[in-house]
Amino acid sequence: MSGIKKLAGQTIWYGLSSIAARFISYLLTPLLTYSSFVKTADFGRQSLLYSAIPVLSVIFTYGFETAYFRFSGREEYKKSIYSTSFLSIFVSTILLSLVLWQFRTPFEKITGFTDVPLIIQLTIFIIAIDTLSRIPFAKLRQEDRPMKYAFVNITGILCNILLVWFFVNYCPAKYEQNPNSWVSIFFNPDRNPIVYVVLANLIQSILTLLLLSKEIRMVKLQFDTRLWKEMMVYALPLLIVGLGGIVNETFDRLMLKAWLPGTEIYREEQVGIYNACYKLSLLITLFIQAFRMGAEPFFFKQAEGQNPQRTYARVMKFFVIVITFMFLAVSLFLPVWEKLIGPQYRVGVKIVPILLLANMFLGIYYNLTIWFKLSNKTIAGTYITLTGTAITLAFNYFLIPHIGYMAGAWATFLCYGTMMVICYQWGQKEYRIPYATKKLMAYIVIVVVLFFLHKGITLLYPKIWFQLMLGLLLSGAYGWFILQVEKKEFQKLPVIGKYIH
Repeated sequence: MSGIKKLAGQTIWYGLSSIAARFISYLLTPLLTYSSFVKTADFGRQSLLYSAIPVLSVIFTYGFETAYFRFSGREEYKKSIYSTSFLSIFVSTILLSLVLWQFRTPFEKITGFTDVPLIIQLTIFIIAIDTLSRIPFAKLRQEDRPMKYAFVNITGILCNILLVWFFVNYCPAKYEQNPNSWVSIFFNPDRNPIVYVVLANLIQSILTLLLLSKEIRMVKLQFDTRLWKEMMVYALPLLIVGLGGIVNETFDRLMLKAWLPGTEIYREEQVGIYNACYKLSLLITLFIQAFRMGAEPFFFKQAEGQNPQRTYARVMKFFVIVITFMFLAVSLFLPVWEKLIGPQYRVGVKIVPILLLANMFLGIYYNLTIWFKLSNKTIAGTYITLTGTAITLAFNYFLIPHIGYMAGAWATFLCYGTMMVICYQWGQKEYRIPYATKKLMAYIVIVVVLFFLHKGITLLYPKIWFQLMLGLLLSGAYGWFILQVEKKEFQKLPVIGKYIH
């Protein structure tokens, strides 16, 4: 139980920082979708840009972040792993940035910004600077320094959101009042608004790197070639895993733009609607991100102790309980959550419950992947991810022309569900962990049934106040049920355990 407590503590710290940072960044969605300066098509093109950036980020980091956690526990490498990892990333970032700059035309065409090359140029700098921050951030996580991690993360995000507000809300209004005001020095209302969004992101990236300067100064000109080779062997399959994961997570926007019939403006608007509604599944996404921040270094450390499988099983149980509550918190209260996006985007909220379930599967999958990371069989992750990628590509290719962005939602659901099942079955053969599989499946089925029950009843009586009250009643009933089933487990937890009798 001490391991669970430690992970809970780390997840709370990383969770609070990640949730705060990601929630603040999600404020960009209402900020942009309610802005008269940013058209729906422009928001759609921005979605395409930010769908392509993670793909390039995975290539730039090539799995070295996870490799850093994997090898940092080995005594012979403790003195050299940080410098070796950072220097490798530093050199490769310079080379890859030069290549991307030289061949940036395809990047411009994919994202639709051939008419605004400045956006792509700024984006290349963002990718490069963010990549240089990855190993210092990993060092903070490995050394259990969540307060510094939280400070740097949240400060950067706050800077971003304030600058975006300044550029897309304050400056247009000020310029309209007086075209000769001081904002005219750097603001041009005829310039594509996404230039200012990307510029704000670049300033955030630079600030983040500066805040990590102390960690960067710890890098020594000490490069362990043998360690680097071992890390590359371990990390390169994770590069494929990462690329496949990003394709599964973000390429649906690019595929929607490419394969949806209609004019270019219409397709970009549909991408904007899909992306805005996708962000309404943020609660589960936030928790998964926070959990990964604390769990990845924790899992590797637990592997050094006795019977870590039991700890992993208990972590999975609590994880599933939390995300099932989060599914209800979003799906039963959509009339509240949809206010986060502009009215013209709300036509797509029907995809939100599907994406919530898909992200539940993704979170469970992340838990399950520990078996191939610990057993150094990362090639398994490659096969699983490529299977998911094939599902994503095939499903979107055949159905986007017929059902539009609904195809992206269902493809995400099937992709993550398949990956979860394959990873579980394969992992139980290679590295058995005693998960409470039937019980956890039952929890997921119960919340889905509660969602459909809520949906059916509110169709008969669609008043908003009734929807919210019924949502509270069903969520409370599920909470009471979980408390009865898992009472002994909750009694062992710190803080809240003493209140459960």
